[in-house]
Formats: sequence, C-alpha cells, structure tokens
Amino acid sequence: MQKRIPENNAGKTGISVVIPAYNSQNSLKELIQRLIPVLSAITDKFEVIIINDGSQDGTWGVIRELAFQNQWLSGSNLMRNFGQHNALLCGIRDADYDTIITIDDDLQHPPEEIIRLLDELNKGFDVVYGTPKHERHGLFRDLASQVTKIALQSSMGAQTARQVSAFRAFRTKVRDAFAMYQGPHPNIDVLLTWGTVRFSSVEVSHEPRRIGQSAYSLYKLVIHAMNLITGFSVLPLQFASIIGFIFTLFGVVVFVYAIINYIIRGGAVPGFTFLASIISIFSGAQLFALGIVGEYLARMHFRIMDRPSYVVQEKISRGTDKELE
Repeated sequence: MQKRIPENNAGKTGISVVIPAYNSQNSLKELIQRLIPVLSAITDKFEVIIINDGSQDGTWGVIRELAFQNQWLSGSNLMRNFGQHNALLCGIRDADYDTIITIDDDLQHPPEEIIRLLDELNKGFDVVYGTPKHERHGLFRDLASQVTKIALQSSMGAQTARQVSAFRAFRTKVRDAFAMYQGPHPNIDVLLTWGTVRFSSVEVSHEPRRIGQSAYSLYKLVIHAMNLITGFSVLPLQFASIIGFIFTLFGVVVFVYAIINYIIRGGAVPGFTFLASIISIFSGAQLFALGIVGEYLARMHFRIMDRPSYVVQEKISRGTDKELE
C-alpha cells in the first residue's frame, strides 16, 4: 500500500472530519464505511481524525487498523479519559483542511446528512449545527440535555445555543480564536463564539443507538452544565448579586416594620421564631453567594495550575502503521 507523506494543508480546500471515540471498537468501522462514499462524493481532498479518549476496550487497535488501510485517516491516543470536548479540541487542532466536521462515534448522527450541513455553511455561515428532529434518549437524559443547553445559551449569548449538537460543521479559521486556550474544561460550542457570530442550524435525522451505551449519564450532564456555566459565564455571580439585593431590600422592609411597630405599639416585635427565621434566611443567602464565589475561585485555581486540556500518548499517521512521537 502506498504511504502518504503528511503535508501542511492548513487552509486548503477540503474537509476534515473529527471523531472523538470512547469504547467504540464495534461502531468505528461501520462509521468509516458510511463516511467514505459521502466524503468522496463531495471532494477528493478529505481526512478523518479519530481521537481515542481513554477507551477501555480495543478502540485504539481499530483506529490503528483503519489508519493502515486508509491514507486519509489518522488517530491520536490520549493518556486517559479527558472528556468529549477535550478530545474534540485535540482533533480540531490537528485538522488540515478549511472545513471541519465533528461527528460522534455511535452512529446516531447519519454521515449522509453531512451534505446538508455543508449546504447551509455555504450560505455565508461560519458554524452550522445538525439539530436532531427527534432525539433518541431517555426522559432524564433529554431533560438534562435541555438544562445543559440553557446553560450553554447563557454562556454563548446566542439563540442558536438551543439547537447545538455534537454534529457540527464550521470553518477551520474560526479555531484561531481559541488557538491559545488551555484549561481542563473546554467547551467547543462556547469557544466557537470567540471567533464568530454567524451561526445556523439544520434539522437532521437522529438514529437510535444500536451499539454500546452512552457515556453521558444524568450526573455527568449536570456536572458538565455546572462546569460550562461557571467556566464561561458570569451569570451565577450576577444571580448572586440579585439575590443579595433582594434580601437586603427584604431586611430593610423588616427593619422599617420593626421601627413602625415600636412607635405605634411601644414595644419590640415579639417572637423568637420570627427572629430565628430572619437570621436563617440571611445566613442561607450569604452561604449561597459564598458557594458561587468559591466555584469561580476553584476555576481560577485550576487555571493557575495550568492543567492541560489533554495529553497525547501516541499518534498514528495517515496511511502508515508507524506511530508518530
């Protein structure tokens, strides 16, 4: 088999497909088989980049096999499981061509829908999301996804945030806006807003998951939403300020009531329960605000520690069975 010498194609016309993979040894081959005719029909210049995000099965072995068989496929093996967006960031930075497609490894996003994303992208947009017509998840997973999208909307400041998905197409030049980003909790959708405001979305089909189980549990989605909203937005701090103002106003009203009661009735407001309730309310508001401030201090602490977004253990080049250092 002829081996391809990697070239510096950055900015050249073509398509780079980035796939974050986690425990997907049984789905990757079928995904690639479906990608080949789609990409070949669009352009003769394309590449597929698969990032193994600390899989516990034989995913990396499958990636090595695919890279050896296909001169346009390469892979990176991360040291451990860093998370989907961390793996995506790794793959996006390795992309050579001027258009990037991100797609999950579970076959729920039909590769055949890529052409629809590209058609919308060519209308003058920089980022296009493939929004599922009907998501095939459970009730609690769907609920958690909606909460995450609400948090994402507050961070992105764009209405399109309610249509985001892991199936997206965007212009590679947008990544220049976050080329220097380093942090343990990246979010690709927020990072894309650093480079453009031209977002759009198209409805695509969403197939039921036939292989494996989703790595996103309800707990992980809630944690992701918290990381998202505290990592890329000051909304919680603003909310804490509003809560503080409301309770300060409430305290003033209670104070005025006590003064008026003293003047009219000639005595203090009776009742230990009343006093204890007031103290509890104000103490709770203070602890709530301190908790939010603490979350932001923790984010600053992690950034000062300079924890990386990901660490690559090894890479496999396109069309070769030799690993790259």
